Amino acid sequence: MLPPELRTATEALAEVDHLLVALDFDGTLAPFVGRPEDARALPGSAEALARLGGGDAPGSGPRTTTALLSGRHLESLRLVASPPEEVLLVGSHGAERYSPETGDEPLTLSGAQEALLAEVTAALRGVSEAFAGARLEHKPSGVVLHVRQCSPADGEAALARARTALAGERDVHVTEGKAVLEAAVVRVDKGVGLDWLRSVSGAGTVVFAGDDVTDEHAFSTLRPGDLGVKVGDGETSAAFRVGSLEDVTEFLNLLASVRTL
Repeated sequence: MLPPELRTATEALAEVDHLLVALDFDGTLAPFVGRPEDARALPGSAEALARLGGGDAPGSGPRTTTALLSGRHLESLRLVASPPEEVLLVGSHGAERYSPETGDEPLTLSGAQEALLAEVTAALRGVSEAFAGARLEHKPSGVVLHVRQCSPADGEAALARARTALAGERDVHVTEGKAVLEAAVVRVDKGVGLDWLRSVSGAGTVVFAGDDVTDEHAFSTLRPGDLGVKVGDGETSAAFRVGSLEDVTEFLNLLASVRTL
């Protein structure tokens, strides 16, 4: 059940002229699974998001733009989310971007960044090969160590070894989330990604929901009148919190209802 204060704040968005609804994917729309490629949004959340993004035409009244803001690279995000063409996308914590008007914004690494990425990938490959269940995910600007399928002890040990392996790399941006560690050679975060979404959409008010520590960068960019929703436990700068993915579904359905009255 949604907190009464969140219901009131959501209902107050009914008359916003142009609203951007940006959402994290894993842990917000979709449950965590052993294999990242198997993740799918809860059906109710996917349907509510489609309702929010459909049927608005410029000049016809209040507009709602929808977006996904994820740590996944764009190819992976498209695979698991199957977003309609009109949904704005930000992948790799802001390094990759898509809008219907411009298509994918290419990410180009310098020669030095490519060499550094190869070095970092080799270091984390050594970690992943040392622990049963650990695996790597490759992105255009980084590499991710996943330990969700490790035993708890092995997962912690793998993350600790990865931190040590990367400790001397000054030009590597290390981000940790739930059972993952990402090393990127391009320094961006979800705050940068949300700022881009706000700019490219032209929306005056933003809703953002996320569950992980990496989402705090996005929460920190929210302005007066915006609405931030933290999913689950943990410290947050978001004004509101829900306890489960089912609560996210309820929130999105309420938001879709007030935006389409």
